[in-house]
Amino acid sequence: MRFHPPAPTNTVTEPPAEAAKASSATSTSASKTSTSPAPTAPGNAATATTTRRPSTSTKPSAPTRHGCPPSSSWPRAPTSGSSSSQKYLRHIHRLDQIPDEELRLLADRGITGLWLIGLWERSVASQTIKRLRGHTDAVASAYSLKEYQIAEDLGGNHAYENLRDRAARTGIRLASDMVPNHMGIDSNWVIENPDWFLYRWESPFPVYRFEGPDLSTDSRVEIKIEDHYYDQSDAAVVFRLRHHRDGATRYMYHGNDGTTFAWNDTAQLDYSKAAVREHVIQVILHVARLFPIIRFDAAMVLAKRHVQRLWFPLPGAGGSIPSRAENAMTQEQFDSLMPHEFWREVVDRVAAEVPGTLLLAEAFWLLEGYFVRTLGMHRVYNSAFMNMLRDEENAKYRSYLKKTIEFDPDILKRYVSFMSNPDERTAIDQFGSGDKYFGVCTLLATLPGLPMFGHGQIEGYTERYGMEFKQAKMEEWPNEHLVARHQHEIAPLLKNRHLFAESTNFVLYDFWTEFGNVDENVFAYSNRSHGQRAIILYNNSYGSTYGTIHFSAASVDKATGRLRQRSLSEGLDLPYNYFTFFAYRDTAHGLEYLCRSTDLHHTGLSIDLRGYQYAVLINWRELHATVEQPWDQLYDALNGAGVYSVEEALSKLRLRPLHEAFRQALNENHIRAFATVASELAANETVSIATKPAVPKAGERPFTDYKEKAQQQLLNAKSPTEKINGASATHREQLAFDPRLQPFVKCSQRFFEKVLQNLPAETEDPTQLASAAEVKPSLATEPLHPRPTKASARP
Repeated sequence: MRFHPPAPTNTVTEPPAEAAKASSATSTSASKTSTSPAPTAPGNAATATTTRRPSTSTKPSAPTRHGCPPSSSWPRAPTSGSSSSQKYLRHIHRLDQIPDEELRLLADRGITGLWLIGLWERSVASQTIKRLRGHTDAVASAYSLKEYQIAEDLGGNHAYENLRDRAARTGIRLASDMVPNHMGIDSNWVIENPDWFLYRWESPFPVYRFEGPDLSTDSRVEIKIEDHYYDQSDAAVVFRLRHHRDGATRYMYHGNDGTTFAWNDTAQLDYSKAAVREHVIQVILHVARLFPIIRFDAAMVLAKRHVQRLWFPLPGAGGSIPSRAENAMTQEQFDSLMPHEFWREVVDRVAAEVPGTLLLAEAFWLLEGYFVRTLGMHRVYNSAFMNMLRDEENAKYRSYLKKTIEFDPDILKRYVSFMSNPDERTAIDQFGSGDKYFGVCTLLATLPGLPMFGHGQIEGYTERYGMEFKQAKMEEWPNEHLVARHQHEIAPLLKNRHLFAESTNFVLYDFWTEFGNVDENVFAYSNRSHGQRAIILYNNSYGSTYGTIHFSAASVDKATGRLRQRSLSEGLDLPYNYFTFFAYRDTAHGLEYLCRSTDLHHTGLSIDLRGYQYAVLINWRELHATVEQPWDQLYDALNGAGVYSVEEALSKLRLRPLHEAFRQALNENHIRAFATVASELAANETVSIATKPAVPKAGERPFTDYKEKAQQQLLNAKSPTEKINGASATHREQLAFDPRLQPFVKCSQRFFEKVLQNLPAETEDPTQLASAAEVKPSLATEPLHPRPTKASARP
């Protein structure tokens, strides 16, 4: 079957510049505001959004996190305290001051969860380090925590509970960030329980110097980071902690993932100790009782294999944190210290003690599947979505999807996909604001799993969210065109997430071109749920393409354990009947299409896609052709073109004979003739009114005979004009004008003169009827695009 989508709303005039490719080893820190459904009901997948906090942000000081080098001009973006205050013309800095209008706006955009970054009480030392390095308006990193308590400058627990309750009334759940890998260097945990952390009694390298300012505000201890951090000439792996009570001096390891630099305002917890693991689990349970959703920062570093690799390496193995080779141990020794996966224990304990909490892990290093399958994590980051689609590595991402469904399709519904996050460039910077942005955003909204939107993504903000500043450096206002298009095209999809969130009926198709090869630039898939169906197609490249989706890529059948392919008709669960038709709507362009069920069985769906064009085909309705409802005739008449309503098009088709007759009756020459008669009769009305028709005397011909004579003269005339003139003469000579017809004649004259003014020039003989082929295009909203297609055979 052939489908003719209209031209894209935004025309691509030139290919976008290729974005810089991100390393697979580095990944995103936290994107602000995620949400998701309860793990007990994964089908109700929620969308996540990142929203600017009314306070500070969360990026650690330089050296920065996850592969980002030190920088004295870290990009920043406005917080709620700036953008919301600007919008509502009042200072907004506490959680309970966030307006209800903002919550309703998020809900109207299809957002069901709000992830609040920087919610907890932050390290004072973190802010001091940043200001000593020249950032006089910087605040502490949200990844360097003093304690897991709602920050007082945000209003504390009372303000949080107020926001939580108001958000719940709009259908939005709140999510919290947690950083279980480390704490701030001046946290109460470090001061009161230094043995919970990794440390040594001497400096690991003799070149380290600790002669800078004391960063502690607690009189019990002195805290100093290595001097070279201040001028960015080196990045030490430890800081110095000295207790005044007994003079004990420890060199505490900074938090570290081994990719680039240590996080210089954090202290690394020792997960080889059972007491530390239990204490962290108790804190997680405490947070779970406050928040229905928890996002774990840098969760992959606490996988057992990476705890061992980074901190307790095997003898002779590489990849550990500098100086930790001294702590090498055998596998048996490490297993005795850490016998089980920490995250598996967390998932089980939360399920038992705080059921219904959704756990979301930031995990990379090819651990996404492991976190879901083995560790039981409810959701896991999918950074490949952003990186590969941005760089148009389409074959790689299709291969990524194929390998996932070949192993276990249910992993798809555990993915958290996004186009931006605080550690990356903004979505508008990476994807632009045209059709590519909305094409990728359509995939984000319709693939199984959890879509997550970054702060300012919908509004089109160009300044990246600053994780360590309270105020924006740029004054920006929402891009109204981007907001309106998102509301028209993306928000309805987010509100229909129950159709897309699950993976049970998800089918990925190959897009076969007419040259017999698969176009790897096209993403095509279908899904269905509770009687609803959807087909999504997107061409993530600048060039146009034409092809067909008919058979799927292989996926594992969980009942048999074997790989299988499905046809499009199987994927959509369509019946096989020649007189059964399906109507569906392309929501991206607001048009409806009609297809025959057997065509989809035999030949699949063929489509033209321009560069970065996408199609969302939903609202499938089963129709049966009958005498009263000739859907088969409408299908032939449309020939693949779209209409605003197939029901309206069918009504026009059924009324076509009447419309044709009326169209011929209103032929220009006929109307001129009628106007001439009306004009002449009106001109003679003074003569006609004086004489009434007399009753015929004996031997005289009746009135009907004169009428017959006039009609015969009209038939014998050589042209329509002669016919009318003859009729006029006959009437003038033989008939008297009935005064009761005078109002009708006047109205008729005015009517026909008006019609005549609006008629187009006549180019054909008015007596010829228009052929059916000439009328068919009038049913469609666009010209047809004839292309050779396969025809389905009648049974």
